[in-house]
Amino acid sequence: MSFESFNSFLRNFAAFASQSFGHRTNWIYFSAIFRIMGKMIEFPSNGTNGVGYLATPTTSNGKAIVVIQEWWGLVDHIKDVCDRFAALGYLALAPDLYHGKVATEPDEAGKYMMALEIDKFAKDLSGAVDELMVRAETSKVGVVGFCMGGGLALVLAANRPDAVGAVAPFYGVIPWPEAAPDYSAITASIQGHYAEIDDFAPPKVSRGLERSLVELGKDAEFFVYPNTEHAFFNDARPEVYDAAASNQAWDRLIPFLEESLR
Repeated sequence: MSFESFNSFLRNFAAFASQSFGHRTNWIYFSAIFRIMGKMIEFPSNGTNGVGYLATPTTSNGKAIVVIQEWWGLVDHIKDVCDRFAALGYLALAPDLYHGKVATEPDEAGKYMMALEIDKFAKDLSGAVDELMVRAETSKVGVVGFCMGGGLALVLAANRPDAVGAVAPFYGVIPWPEAAPDYSAITASIQGHYAEIDDFAPPKVSRGLERSLVELGKDAEFFVYPNTEHAFFNDARPEVYDAAASNQAWDRLIPFLEESLR
């Protein structure tokens, strides 16, 4: 069997398994060994070039998702999330906001995060939206972000109300006060997923954000998962990963995206 045939077989098997056994069928187990769903690409970003990981489905559902990284950078976990979306028919793009740099220690990650230039990451994110709209031939995309990326998902939804139809922050808040968006500009539906034990985005903060959005008339629903820690969705970090909460969040997320991106 040629590599191309093997590639096609695994892609088709992933799509079949997802359709047959539900959203929890985990493409991560395949993509951890074979990175076959996606590739690194360049895309126009307001006069410059952005870079990112693009996962392309074998059979498209006509929908597209921007996946925004944690503070570690564009690590394999984020690529795996893109692959999971692609296995369900979504075109998924994770822009590399650090442009090739990846952190391995919290202090390093914090430095990279705080060194981000607001104008630059805003261009990269907006460019990713435009790239997906062209490739998927759609007028609306979804945005899913984790940790730092959860906050940036809300920023992107506020900056691009014309194009973002659904936004799902995972344990995310905005670490730069100067980057806080005008939440009233958001037109997307919002579904938040937060940990109960989280110093970065504690329940008091996430519930307060949810109330603020609802008071502005936004379609927003947040879930706080009991006895979970920050990054509970990240199965590359066994010290905080919670399989039950991760599965429950995924089972809520996919129908939300399907409904919001119709």
